[in-house]
Amino acid sequence: MSESDIPEQAAATLEPAEEQPQPGPRRMVLNMGPQHPSTHGVLRLLLELDGETIMKCQPDIGYLHTGIEKEFEAKTYQQAVTLTDRVDYLAPLSNNLGWCLAVERLLGLEIPPQAQWMRVMLTELTRLNSHLVWLGTHAIDIGAMSVFLYCFREREQILNIFEMFSGQRMMTSYFRIGGLALEPPRGWQHRVKAFIDTFPSKVDEYENLLTNNQIWIGRTQGIGYIALEDMLDLGVTGPMLRAAGLKIDARKDQPYSSYEKFDFEVPTRTENDVYARYLVRIEEMRQSAKIVVQALEGMPPGPWKADAPHVVLPDREKMKTQMEALIYHFKIVTEGFRVPEGEVYQVIESPRGELAFYTVSDGTKAPYRVFMRTPSFGNLQSTSKMVEGTLIADVIASIGSMDFVLGDTDR
Repeated sequence: MSESDIPEQAAATLEPAEEQPQPGPRRMVLNMGPQHPSTHGVLRLLLELDGETIMKCQPDIGYLHTGIEKEFEAKTYQQAVTLTDRVDYLAPLSNNLGWCLAVERLLGLEIPPQAQWMRVMLTELTRLNSHLVWLGTHAIDIGAMSVFLYCFREREQILNIFEMFSGQRMMTSYFRIGGLALEPPRGWQHRVKAFIDTFPSKVDEYENLLTNNQIWIGRTQGIGYIALEDMLDLGVTGPMLRAAGLKIDARKDQPYSSYEKFDFEVPTRTENDVYARYLVRIEEMRQSAKIVVQALEGMPPGPWKADAPHVVLPDREKMKTQMEALIYHFKIVTEGFRVPEGEVYQVIESPRGELAFYTVSDGTKAPYRVFMRTPSFGNLQSTSKMVEGTLIADVIASIGSMDFVLGDTDR
């Protein structure tokens, strides 16, 4: 058979084919979470990988299904205190404080100095409690197990103090609209002083384990960078923002609950990486310890709750012996109290950043609307910018440096 007898299509197949380009490395999509322990519970990260490099990251939230903001509308103002504990369950007293301050502004209530200072002291102990959990879990995520055991040693003492005040270790609900839930217990000064006198030396121990540790430095320095402009656009607040050099802290910028009477510094760094966020939180623990000492030594005398019988429950003895007090007690417990119409936006500085309650009252015993501006939600938005272009092993260090709580996000 001659070449002319071969059909054109078949002949074309006999010609040498042009060299085809070799395909590049195949990209893979990986689910990290929502059950992965280093994603801190119910966070799902959808990672697009090129080898071990993160090309794209999509955070996926919503697995917690709390619906707490909607639940506020079905509770009286005083009952809603228990909801705030469960938003950021590592800083329940901070949430209590933000909610109480918002409602007290609507009511126009003046809180006695002792109640304000006691709130400051316990809120700073809450900051220490939260930072200790963060440092211990962050270190164990990266591979430093000893630090976890050290941090939980001190956290246990703080929880014992909370239990002494409120009867609860975590969901304390100790702050109430108008002051405190219970009179401070007998001997609290000795318990707090015994803890806070030794705490700075414990922070030294954490630093001895980590700050100059070459493995820790190698896993954290230069990791998790995100431009300051991007952080501001995405709503990042708290230690992450201060580690980028921006000195913003609601305790200084918008003082509340007598914070203007306390002497403390707002620590900042400029490196804007995982290591800088670690250093900022370490220094924040030292500053919180200073505030606790000042509150302990300068605690003003006087009542621990406001003189507002239509809002604040009467003393137990008065309730048992005075008919008027018994009536107020019965009405507050069974019906709640009415709050004048209006709206308020109350900001505090939680361990994770700026926490705010936007509360609308329609004059009834339950809030018309409540919206929480939670720091974890804003900080979590920076995940994609922070991890894209880094290695998969660095994702754990980066998201750990955010110190988010998913209850604070899926509320």
